[in-house]
Amino acid sequence: MPLDLIIRNGLVLDGMGAPARRADLGLAAGRIVAVEPGGIEAGETPWLDATGLIVAPGFIDIHTHSDATLLADGAAESQLLQGVTTEVVGNCGHSCAPATRPGRVAERIFGRTAGFAIGWRSFGEYLDALAAARPAVNVAALVGHGTLRLCTMEEPDRPAGEDEIRGIRRLARTALEEGAIGVSTGLEYSPGSAATPREIVELCQEAASLDAIHTTHIRNRDAYWEIGLGEALAAARLAGVRTQISHISPKYGAPPGTAAAMIDMIGWSRAAGADVAFDVIPHNWGPTTMSAALPGWAQAGGVPRILDRLRDPEARARIKANPEPMWRLVGDRRWDDIVLFHAPANASLAGLTFAEIGRIRNADPYDCVLDLLAEEGAGLFAATWLARQFTDADQDLLLAQPDCGVISDTVTLSRGGALAGMRWSPSTWGWTARFLDSFARQRELMSLAEGVRRLTSLAADRMGLAGRGRIQCGAAADLVLFDPAQLADRSTLAVPEAPPTGLRHVVVNGAIAVQDGRVTGARAGRVLRRGAST
Repeated sequence: MPLDLIIRNGLVLDGMGAPARRADLGLAAGRIVAVEPGGIEAGETPWLDATGLIVAPGFIDIHTHSDATLLADGAAESQLLQGVTTEVVGNCGHSCAPATRPGRVAERIFGRTAGFAIGWRSFGEYLDALAAARPAVNVAALVGHGTLRLCTMEEPDRPAGEDEIRGIRRLARTALEEGAIGVSTGLEYSPGSAATPREIVELCQEAASLDAIHTTHIRNRDAYWEIGLGEALAAARLAGVRTQISHISPKYGAPPGTAAAMIDMIGWSRAAGADVAFDVIPHNWGPTTMSAALPGWAQAGGVPRILDRLRDPEARARIKANPEPMWRLVGDRRWDDIVLFHAPANASLAGLTFAEIGRIRNADPYDCVLDLLAEEGAGLFAATWLARQFTDADQDLLLAQPDCGVISDTVTLSRGGALAGMRWSPSTWGWTARFLDSFARQRELMSLAEGVRRLTSLAADRMGLAGRGRIQCGAAADLVLFDPAQLADRSTLAVPEAPPTGLRHVVVNGAIAVQDGRVTGARAGRVLRRGAST
C-alpha cells in the first residue's frame, strides 16, 4: 500500500504498557499500516524525523467540557499542543443535546461564547453540527442526565415522577442510538442533584442495554463521601452498567483515609460483579463553575430568576446560610484557598483569592462571590473558580492503582479567535505534561510506558473507542512525538495559557496537526459515534 506519511527513527511506546522499542511507522488512509523495527525507506513519501523522541499514541482526554468551545473554534490549540488527539465531552450531567427546550439547555452549557445559539434539537443533530465545525481533534460525546431533566421536566429541581423518569429514559436511549457513547450524571449540580437513586439506576439500565458507559460526578466527596460513592456503586451493580467515577479524589472535609476506603469499596463492588473504574485530575486545584455555590432552590427558574435572587438581600442571606455548600471550604470560610479563575466581567480579578478580592472590594468574600455572579449577568454559568481541594498523598495513592485514569476536567481553548481570553482551569494547557513529567519521570511513581498507557489504551478501552489509543497495524493514526527529557508543564495560575515544552509533533488521523511545536491548521478530527467505525 502506498504510504502517506512515515515516522522514522523513534522509540515507540505502544500505549499498552510494553517497553519502548525502536521502529518506524507507516501511515496510510488515516491508519497505521506498518510498524517496522528494521526501518522503512522513505523514498518520495513525506516523513517526520523522530530521532531522540518517544512516539506514542495520541493522548485521550475522557473528561472535558468542550461541548460548546469546539463549536466556537475547533482549532483545539490547548489540547493539540500537549498531545491530545481525542476528547470526550458531555461530562458531569451537562451536554449540549438533546435540546428540545433550547433556551433552558443553552444557558447551562459550560464555555459558551457570546452569541452562542442552539440550532439543533436531537443529539444526532448536535453531533452533525460538531462535525460541521471541523474539529482538529477527535470528539466523542456523552449525553448529560441534567440536560435530559431540563428537556423532560417543567420543574427540574425536584425528584422526577414516574412519567418523567420514563421520559428521561426515552430521551437517553434516543441519544445513545444517535451516537452518544454513554450517559453522564452530575449529582452535585442542579438539576441532577434532585434525582433519586432509583432514577439513576433506571437511566443506567438504558446505557447498559446498549453496552454504553455511565460516567458520574458523584453526589459528595467530602463529609458524606460514602453516600456519594455508594450510590454510584449501587447503580453500577443493579443496572449492570460500565461505570467511571469521575475525578474521584476526596475533597477538603473528607476524613483521613478516605482515598484508601474508596479503593476498598470499589474493590468490594468489583468482587460482587460491578464494572467500575475511576480517574483523577493531576493537580491539587479542583475547578468548577461559581454557580455551584448556589443551592438548588436558588438556581430554579433559569438565569433571570437567579439574578433576581442574587440582588435580593433576603435571598442572599438565605444562600449564605446554606449549611452544606458544595465546597466545605466555603462553609469554613477558607477564602485563601479559593481562587477566581474566569469571570469576563471582572477579568482583572482573575487569579486572586477571594480573601484578596474581599480586601480589594472592602466586602465579605461570600458577598463578593454573589456580587461577581450577578455582574456576569446572562453569562453567570461560564464563571469559574478553583479550590485547593486535594492532597498529594491521596493523589499518589489513587494513581498507584493500575486502573486509575487521568483527565483534564477542562474545556478546549485557543489563544486567538472566538475563544481568546477564555479560561477554565489550571489543567487546560499543561495537564498531560504535568502528569508524565511529575508522576512518571521525576517522581517515578510509574514507568513512562505505564504513564502513556493511562493516557491512551486505558482511556480508549474504558470509553469503548475501538481502534484508538494504541500503536499497532490497523489502529487509527493518532500519534504524539515528544522528548521526555524536555517535557514540562509551563502553565501557572497567573499565566495559564502557556503550552508545555517537549511536545514536538502531533498527528491526527494521519494528518500532521502539530509540527515542531506549532499547530499546522489541519482539521482532521472526527466525531466518534457509538456503534460507528472509528
